[in-house]
Amino acid sequence: MAFLADALSRVKPSATIAVSQKARELKASGRDVIGLGAGEPDFDTPENIKAAAVDAINRGETKYTPVSGIPELRKAIAAKFKRENNLDYDWQQTIVGTGGKQILFNAFMATLNAGDEVVIPAPYWVSYPEMVAICGGTPVFVSTTIENDFKLTPADLEAAITPKTKWLIFNSPSNPSGAAYSEAELKALTDVLLRHPQVWILTDDMYEHLTYGDFVFTTPAQIEPSLKDRTLTMNGVSKAYAMTGWRIGYAAGPLELIKAMDMIQGQQTSGACSIAQWAAVEALNGTQEFIPANKEIFRGRRDLVVSMLNQAKGIKCPTPEGAFYVYPSCAGTIGKTAPSGKVIESDEDFVTELLETEGVAVVHGSAFGLGPNFRISYATSEELLEEACKRIQRFCAALR
Repeated sequence: MAFLADALSRVKPSATIAVSQKARELKASGRDVIGLGAGEPDFDTPENIKAAAVDAINRGETKYTPVSGIPELRKAIAAKFKRENNLDYDWQQTIVGTGGKQILFNAFMATLNAGDEVVIPAPYWVSYPEMVAICGGTPVFVSTTIENDFKLTPADLEAAITPKTKWLIFNSPSNPSGAAYSEAELKALTDVLLRHPQVWILTDDMYEHLTYGDFVFTTPAQIEPSLKDRTLTMNGVSKAYAMTGWRIGYAAGPLELIKAMDMIQGQQTSGACSIAQWAAVEALNGTQEFIPANKEIFRGRRDLVVSMLNQAKGIKCPTPEGAFYVYPSCAGTIGKTAPSGKVIESDEDFVTELLETEGVAVVHGSAFGLGPNFRISYATSEELLEEACKRIQRFCAALR
C-alpha cells in the first residue's frame, strides 16, 4: 500500500517559491544574485499597524479567536467593502483566513466535487490549479495573448463554460501579468456570466490598491450586482499594507458559503493569528495615506523596467496597469544559443541560463501556464532593478 495520497500526484511544487529558494542558495554560496522572483513588497509594515499589534499583545489578545475571525476585524472588512467597493455585506458574511491562500482553499474544499470544472485564465497564479486539483476539481485553462494585454475575452470565456463549470477564478490586477480590467471589459465578462447561472465567481482582488495612472479598480459584484449572490470576493492586507508575513486574507460572500468555509477552517487551523487580526483592524480602519506614496514608487519602478526590457534584444514587454509584476515575452530568444552552448528552447531554458550566466533570478512563464514569457517582480530598489535589467540586456545581446 502506497503511503502518500494519490492526490499528491496531481500537485506540482510552487515555481515561485523554488526560484526564490534557488536564488537564496546561490547567494549563500557566494554568487552575486539579484532575485526578482518574490511576490511581496519590499516596504516595511506601517508603524501604526505594528503599534496596533504591540497594543494587542499588551492587552492580552493572545488567545484563540472565533474561527472566522474576531468581530472587530469582520466588521472592518464589511465596512471596507461598502466604503471602497459599494458592496453591502453583513459582517457575518465575511471570513478571515491565514492568508488569501487559505480563503481560496476553503472555498474549493467546501464546494468542489469530482468532475467539477474551474475556469482559470492563463497566465495564472501558480497556486490556483494546484488547489483545484487537491480539492478534486478539474482546472480548465483559457489562454490569453500579449496582444490583448493578457486579458480574458468574453468569447473565450463563453467557449470555456460547460454544464460542469462551477467556478471562474478572476484576478485583477493579475499575478503574474499585472493586467487590470477596465469597467467596460469587466462588464462584458459579467454579461457572459449572467447567461450561465450555475457558474460562481471567485474574484481575487489582492492587488486592488496597486493600480497606476488613471486606472479605476472595479470588482465583478460591484459591476453586476445580480451576481453578488454567487460571488466570493477575496482580498487581504498582504500587498497594499506590506503585511505578507502577517498572513491575513479575507473574503465576503453568500452566508451559506461562508458558513461552509468556516466549517472547513475549523478543522484545519481554526482562527488566524489573534495579534495579526488586530493589526489588520488597524490596517483597514487606520490611515491609508502611505498607499498612494508606495504606488508612486512602484509606478516609477515599473516604467524603468519596461523601458529597459524593451531595449533587450528578443524581449517584448507590455506596460501593465497594476500589481508589481511585468510579464515580458522572450519569444525572440527561442532557438538561439546561450554563452554556455545551451540552445534556448523554452522560457524555462531562458531563465535557467539567465540565472547561471548573469545571476538574475526570474520565474519562467510556463509555470504560470503561458509562455514563452517570464515574470519579474519589481518590488525591490531601482538600483537593483536597473542592474538586473542591464544584465538581461547583456545576456540577450550575447545570444547567437
